[in-house]
This record gives sequence, C-alpha cells and structure tokens, in this order.
Amino acid sequence: MAYRIVATVLWVVWHLVFRIHTVGKEKIKGLRQYVLCPNHISAVDPLFIVLARAWEPQMLVMGKEELFEIHPFISWFFHKMGVIPVNRGKGDTGAVEYCISGVKQGKGLLIFPEGTRTKDGMPGKPKSGAFVVAAAANAQLVPCRIIYHAGGPKLFSKVTVVYGDPISCQELGLEGEQHSAAGLRKAKAWLSQQWQQMYEENTTQQQKQIDQKRIELLCSGQKEQENGNC
Repeated sequence: MAYRIVATVLWVVWHLVFRIHTVGKEKIKGLRQYVLCPNHISAVDPLFIVLARAWEPQMLVMGKEELFEIHPFISWFFHKMGVIPVNRGKGDTGAVEYCISGVKQGKGLLIFPEGTRTKDGMPGKPKSGAFVVAAAANAQLVPCRIIYHAGGPKLFSKVTVVYGDPISCQELGLEGEQHSAAGLRKAKAWLSQQWQQMYEENTTQQQKQIDQKRIELLCSGQKEQENGNC
C-alpha cells in the first residue's frame, strides 16, 4: 500500500517537472521473473525507470549501500520503493541471493549492468553481474534505455524510457550457474546492441548531433577517459 501511494505521488510530481515519454511498455505488461537492464546516467535513473512502469507490481531494485546512509527519511523511501542495499566493495552475496530468490518467486529486478554512471550520457560496457543473477534465477532479460534529451535530468526537459523485447537466458547461452566466458560475451554484446538500437530509433538526427558535440566537448576536457566512449 505504501509503495502505491508513494509511486502515485511521485508519478504526478515527476510528470509536472519532466516531459516523460515511455516506449514499449506493452512488452513488460504482466511480465514476471525478469531482470531489467537499463543504462545508467544519473542518480535519479531508478525513479524514471520505476515510475515509467508504475502500473506494474513493485519490483526489486539493486542499489549501493551508501544510498541508505544519507538520511533516515531517504532510507525509508528507498525501502518502500523496493531498493535492496548492496555493498559493492565486499562481494555482498547475501543481497545477491535475496534478489535471486525474489526473482525466482516471480518478481522483477532492476540492475544497472554498467555498475556505475557514465559521464557523457552514452552507455558504458556492461559487466557480468546482471547476467549472472538472471541465469541463476532462470529469468528473462529485458533491455531498457533511458534517454535524457538534454544530456541529463534537467527540469522540464524530455526524458524517454524505452523497453525492449524480453529474451531468455537460454537464448543467450546462459544456463543456471554455468556461464562460459563466450556466453557472457554474447550477452554483453546483445545488450550493448539493444541499447544502441533503442537510441537510434528514439532520437532525431538533430538530437544525435547535439549528443555527439557534447561528448566531444567532454572528451576534449579530460586527459584520461574512464568509460571508453571517446
């Protein structure tokens, strides 16, 4: 009940301050036992993803433990939104097993495969974690792309959340706890391709040019690039 109330209030507020557009929501309607894999640009990405599917049952969200150390109210809020704190630096197997168990029971799980935010708005390289969890839970993988048309979550700007077609782990060569390096490479390449396709299909040529100029400016101002997009 608390989740529905909070999600409804946030849905109204978020749609007042952002122009949110959702694409492909029919692809996850009624879907169960899945791992949602969006790109990661901003700290508020989870809110856009969750609110874009607010009509669906609450899902679990993997979030870094530091989020729960900011303020008691924020901790309460994240708990109500289904965020599971994960200690990323110490191999938090307890949190991972909890999420795997939840997915096996039919819940959805949100994981950002890149593991961290990118600085230029373009996706980085996916890591193995999301695929390992999905395979262990025998879940479907759902690609998701969040596109900030202003380069980031700026007030009153347009934000597009795109959902792709679910795919089984078996189709990607991922089976249970046995995942070969080749299978993981295939899964990562598939997700990167899906992210790019979603971007191409949901942005104008003018938007692409604006994004490219922004990336070039960011790259020219950095001596060493961390995400390999330059």
